[in-house]
This record gives sequence, structure tokens and C-alpha cells, in this order.
Amino acid sequence: MAELYLIVTIGGRRVAFPASDVEAVVELEGLTPAPRAAPHVAGLSALRSRVLTVIDCLAALDLGATDLARLRDAVVVPSGGHPYALLVEAVEDVLDAEIAPGATRAPIGAGWDQVALGAIEANGDLLLLVDPHRIIAGQDAAQAA
Repeated sequence: MAELYLIVTIGGRRVAFPASDVEAVVELEGLTPAPRAAPHVAGLSALRSRVLTVIDCLAALDLGATDLARLRDAVVVPSGGHPYALLVEAVEDVLDAEIAPGATRAPIGAGWDQVALGAIEANGDLLLLVDPHRIIAGQDAAQAA
């Protein structure tokens, strides 16, 4: 059976998450600030009576900050026993890879290098395969490792 991947857009780049890491794709209704949270934590939101920690993917990748008034598409990823919502610009589709994931052979940018698992080919496009758990950890965790 082929591995499935969720294709999303982050920072203008189409990337893939392993679908096995994704619980849901949602549109967030509201966002409450989380004082003293890490810089890449955009705030908290509710989904089906659960609190989600909302991660600003751009901030986690050190690519700026998401315009929170405009973007509300999120990918829900359980990590460490807690649900996180990763803000993305767009959610495209779930696809299977045409070939097994391969290693990236060149630097792709500081933030991306920290979260990349490799590359996949889907529908004729070469996409960066991204570890959502590394995005949740943010740049501080990546730099400490």
C-alpha cells in the first residue's frame, strides 16, 4: 500500500506532511493569545471541546509571521499527547507518492532544513516532505539539538 501525504502550502511553498501524522484539517473559528508562550505559538483555539495549541508555521520556520486575521486553515497533529493546529496558507489534497521518499541533496533554507524529512514525487511534482512534529517544536528546539 502506498504512503499517503497531505499537500499544503506554507510560506508560498507546496510541501507534504505524512498523512499518518495528521488527525484532521480544520478551519479555526477563534484564536486566544497565550501569554509567555514560545514565539511560534500563535495562541489557543477550541475544536470539539478540546483546546488546541495553534502553531504559526512561518514563525516556527523563522520565515516571518502569519497574518492571523487572514489565515485560518489548520492541520491538526497530535504530538506528545496534546493536539496542535498548524496554520497553513492552503490545504490542497491527499496524494500518494509515485516513488519512495528520497533525501534532499542540497540545502533548502535554514528553517526548512530543520524540518525536512526528504522529498517526494506526487502528481509529477517534487515536494519537500516535512515533519510536523519538528514544526511544533520550533526553531529554539531545532537550534538546541
